[in-house]
Amino acid sequence: MHADEAVHADKFGTLLEEGHYAYDSSEFHGPTLYYLTLPSAWLEGARGYQDIDETTLRVVPAVLGVLLVAATLGAKGFLGWPGAALAALLTAISPAMVFYSRYFIHEVPLVFFTFGALLGACWYLQRAGAFPALVTGVSVGLMHATKETAPLALGAMVLALALTLVFERRHGLPPHPIRRTVRRRDALLAVVAAAVVSGVLYSSFLGNPGGLVDSVRSYWIWLGRAGSGSIHSHSWDYYLRLLIYFPAEGTPVWSEGLILVLGVAGAAAGWSRRGVPGTDPKVLRFLSLYTLLLVAAYAAIPYKTPWNLLGFLHGLILLAGVGAVWVVQSFRGPNRPAAGSPDQGYDSTTATVSLTGRTGQVAISVALILGAGHLAWQAWSGSFRFAADPRNPYVYAHTGNDVFEIVGRLEELTRAHPEGSAMPIQIISRENLWPLPWYLRGLSGVRWWNGVSDEAENAPVIVVTPEMEPALVRRLYDVPPPGERELYMSIYERRLELRPRVEVRGYASKALWDEFRRLEVEPPEPPPPVAHP
Repeated sequence: MHADEAVHADKFGTLLEEGHYAYDSSEFHGPTLYYLTLPSAWLEGARGYQDIDETTLRVVPAVLGVLLVAATLGAKGFLGWPGAALAALLTAISPAMVFYSRYFIHEVPLVFFTFGALLGACWYLQRAGAFPALVTGVSVGLMHATKETAPLALGAMVLALALTLVFERRHGLPPHPIRRTVRRRDALLAVVAAAVVSGVLYSSFLGNPGGLVDSVRSYWIWLGRAGSGSIHSHSWDYYLRLLIYFPAEGTPVWSEGLILVLGVAGAAAGWSRRGVPGTDPKVLRFLSLYTLLLVAAYAAIPYKTPWNLLGFLHGLILLAGVGAVWVVQSFRGPNRPAAGSPDQGYDSTTATVSLTGRTGQVAISVALILGAGHLAWQAWSGSFRFAADPRNPYVYAHTGNDVFEIVGRLEELTRAHPEGSAMPIQIISRENLWPLPWYLRGLSGVRWWNGVSDEAENAPVIVVTPEMEPALVRRLYDVPPPGERELYMSIYERRLELRPRVEVRGYASKALWDEFRRLEVEPPEPPPPVAHP
């Protein structure tokens, strides 16, 4: 499990056990993800933090990812049936979309609710009514209550709509009569719905009114963090490089270039005179501007993590569905003359062009199928074979498989201690050691320290990161009187990393270690069978 997932799991565990959640404006993002996870835990019969597992948590983004695929078909009125179907397919096989749909983080819920707002607004402009206004408002409220980056998408929507209307006016196109279409009562309904949904969630269903204030204060904190230099600062083209090509030896050729190319084609179709039959060119122009603005916004922010690209990637996917249709149709030969027309008859030039067009359509269709197969292969490989491998472009400071060996040995040592799972364990580090608290949640004797204390009693098991070892050696062998010193043994046979460049070392008192080794050689006898009447 990724460190961020484990942190969110801990927050959810508090909500599950105590029935209370308090929004923290400095970290962790909005409350939507935690409340959406409650039904998953209840269905499993979980009542506490120790009862949940990765499946309990990850099923929520996974279900929303599947629903996002299905919801894409709802855009058939704007993208056309073929375009919407192909966009749904690309959503289902995009390596980034699939990979992060199995992460217990806020990104997939944010993309899902953002698409809900886009759909609701487009539906309303086609056929005004209370229901699409309500869908739009509720979706906007859920966006705001999910993550602090929601205003980027909302701002891009508003600016893209304004630019689309300006373009239509300047080019003599019939502009959409928004002022006459949008009724005041519907606009008020959408605003109230957004405010109520967001307010209820941030205030923990009115149990924490201060959460409303914190939801506003958080933007000052996150604005400062977005512009500050940190280990998460990357160049402006970071996201595009992840999508275009990520070189890694011994892995699939990582690239979502097909989606980028088809997305550009879909945008071009919206601005071309011919367009694509069955699509709404105004919506395509809006989507192209919206996606471009989001790309520019995320490129300009120095603070970058790979999952943030999902917002504009989904916009590209919507355009790519139409782009695929447009590219195939571009190879169509000239139409045959109607029956009975003066031009009816055999024309070898027309027949040759038509044959060439059909050949081109077949060729481009085969190329698209092969490209889709490559995307699907990457999605499978990235989510299974290379799920925690740094050679995967979407793996970012991910927990390595060594965590199971780190935790497994600690659990084995508890069997050699009289207190069992309550055995005292000291973990000493200034590093961020998540997700260790998640994996050690079943051991009640774990205590966390950010430095070595001369006053604290030494635990039978001590886990440290390398920078703490000199102080630990001094504490164990220099501070106590000679008669009270106890030898500690290394519990790991090889170098172990929690994640790349974060090494973890462990030591056990010799008495505990000897008992552990004795039990390995002479395992305890099983208890006698219970006699049943």
